Amino acid sequence: MGNREDLIAGARRCLEEKGWARTTVRDISAAAGGVSMAAIGYHFGSRDALLIAALIEAIDEWGTETGRTLAAYGDTGSSSTENYEAMWTRIIESFTASRRLWLASIEAALQAEHSPELRRHLSGSQQEGRRGLTALLSGVPEEKIADAAARTLGSVQMALLSGVMVQWLIDPEKSPTGPEVVEGLRALVDVIGPPPAPDPPPAPVS
Repeated sequence: MGNREDLIAGARRCLEEKGWARTTVRDISAAAGGVSMAAIGYHFGSRDALLIAALIEAIDEWGTETGRTLAAYGDTGSSSTENYEAMWTRIIESFTASRRLWLASIEAALQAEHSPELRRHLSGSQQEGRRGLTALLSGVPEEKIADAAARTLGSVQMALLSGVMVQWLIDPEKSPTGPEVVEGLRALVDVIGPPPAPDPPPAPVS
């Protein structure tokens, strides 16, 4: 790898091990195999710009890994409930396998408050995620997903995923399992109640 790639790899290691605030230019230089600190300014302009580049790379990798986790959603012969529970079980298992990537996604959300570039990247990733999750759950090709469906079904599924992930990162032993997520959704439906009945058609004019 060249110096630029070495610096990004070193910055990623630092983000995973030390977090954003505690990572120094010297830390990145050491993690990059001794690439000079001056190279950070030459290639990226600043430590923050380098960390943003490293975060974006980590987020893209996280998205790819999540997509692979969800790709097996839906087994022939299983009910929709069984498939949805199985999907959640796979998602929760991925928290262990890719814990550092999930942590990087939280780090990115916090840093986006101070970086328009990172905010734009995360906004685009969110839109893609909503649409992809809607396509996955509804069995409709992604290019045919309506905006309204992505903003409802996709947004709610993404909110569930993010919320369960945060709970797991804080306390894995007490975070919900796949079946508990499904049972919680059933309970929520009982709270909300059925959708309102559609308005009757207008009476014919005599």
